[in-house]
Amino acid sequence: MSEENKPAAAAPAPPAPARPTAPPPKNPGFVTFSVDGKEVIAKPGTNMIDAVKTVGTDIPYYCYHPRLSVAANCRMCMVEVNNGAKLVPACQTAIAEGQKVVTNSVKVKEQQRAVMEFLLLNHPVDCSICDQAGECKLQDYYMRYDHKPSRLTGSKVLRNKRKVLGPLVVLDQERCVLCTRCVRFMDEVAKEPQLGVFGRGSHERIDVFPGMGAALTSNYSGNTVDICPVGALLNREFRFRARAWFLSAAPSVCTGCSRGCSTYADFMGQETYRYRPRENDAINKSWLCDQGRLTYKELNQNRALNVVLGRGQDAREATRAEAVKYAALKLKAHVNNVHVLVSAVASNEDVLASMTFVRDTLGMKTVYLSGRPQGDADHFLMQADKNPNRRGLTDIAAALGIAVKPFAELTQALDANHVKALYAIGTQVPEDATVFSNRLANVDVFIAQTVHENPIARLSHALLPASTHVEDEGTFTQEAGITQRFRRAYPPKGESSPHWKWAAEISTEMGTAMAFSNSREVFKTLASNVPSLANYAWDKEAPMNQRRTPLSPLAASADGRPPGYREGGVPRVRGI
Repeated sequence: MSEENKPAAAAPAPPAPARPTAPPPKNPGFVTFSVDGKEVIAKPGTNMIDAVKTVGTDIPYYCYHPRLSVAANCRMCMVEVNNGAKLVPACQTAIAEGQKVVTNSVKVKEQQRAVMEFLLLNHPVDCSICDQAGECKLQDYYMRYDHKPSRLTGSKVLRNKRKVLGPLVVLDQERCVLCTRCVRFMDEVAKEPQLGVFGRGSHERIDVFPGMGAALTSNYSGNTVDICPVGALLNREFRFRARAWFLSAAPSVCTGCSRGCSTYADFMGQETYRYRPRENDAINKSWLCDQGRLTYKELNQNRALNVVLGRGQDAREATRAEAVKYAALKLKAHVNNVHVLVSAVASNEDVLASMTFVRDTLGMKTVYLSGRPQGDADHFLMQADKNPNRRGLTDIAAALGIAVKPFAELTQALDANHVKALYAIGTQVPEDATVFSNRLANVDVFIAQTVHENPIARLSHALLPASTHVEDEGTFTQEAGITQRFRRAYPPKGESSPHWKWAAEISTEMGTAMAFSNSREVFKTLASNVPSLANYAWDKEAPMNQRRTPLSPLAASADGRPPGYREGGVPRVRGI
């Protein structure tokens, strides 16, 4: 082909237009968007539901939980966004720079009303007998987002009303809204996938997987009750025992093991009705094991509430003043030769005052470590050491120059009749109580400060009733060295008093003044000598409910959100 006949070369294609670059973020390192016209600044990856709370906007939801995966199946959190043609679930939609979110439009409100009508279509109207009444999201959201009568003309779909899932949990399948929080918790957190969703359509239900006993046997089953937004999953120990609006809540610490999970102690009058987990990222996040959850029963049962002097047939009730004089007189006769038993269940304040009394007044530089026996541990929270303050006790003893000997050495001394005087700060022992009580027969003086009546306390020459941690304020140091405050729920029952108060009164009677009026003074005065406690800010580290009055409970609620303070304080029953 000649040069003249060759086709002309195609002209080069024009360069593609440059893609517009996104404007730089308004707040570098953060995402800035708006909700209902209010600017929100949040960290990248923050869930939209959590992000909008910072500006006072609440998006309703059932299935979302900040510590579980996103399911987006309840459809209650649907919102409008400027970059979407349809309503989107807030729990599942990522926040974006410059995004505009609307939560109060007519379209959103109609969606919320329709979801509530759908959820309530087959829901039984049995709020009057439901334990969740007063802390139920169905009740709250119905009044806020629906508040219309049912349009159902036929009968409701009926399911199992009392399906016992396991030792602690019972399920009312008719109340379930299928949020699947419980299923996701057992799968993702407890790592024991024992629950599932079965059936189709209106017959879909939550149940335990068949086979292998077909029961919810996990040590963390109680958490499914905590996170259930309605009255479907109920605690069998709490069921039908108290109304939520009659309960108050005190920030506390679980004493079931050395983990020291943060809790709320829900109480009425002078009785504790349940423990609920209190959020603490450093220790238990939002969870609590079943074994620790049920230790609240120890606060109510077999309590030693009266001062008793004398042993056996000579035992008689006495006044507090008589008991202090008697204990001081007997211990004074054995100064420098008193064997001291200290329980690792006692608080830091109890141990500080008691060991100072033991060292400065009784002249002893050795104590024997007591407490609950070792138990089972698991893969998550529960520890084998069932004592909440072993770490605090050993730290305090080391700082005060007191040697801590094992419990076995005391039993050897008792068996050899080398113990003439024994002073017990708590009567929890790591062996059978009856076996240990038999070792006390030949002890000349046995002064016991005890929370519970047991064979050991009954063999004491002076039984001094001690209060529990929910009846006083103080601190525990858990196994990792984290010190936590707990608050008083109600006054000590009967004649009981904290260990530190008994120690201070006996010490003063023996001539060594220890003038403490409350646990705060004990800590402020004595903790400065303990390196692990010296920098602990008692007042600053107080959990919620910091008020000037000695009793200032919070109203109890389902998921740890205190809705407000109760102006009346403790309910005025049983003489309080």
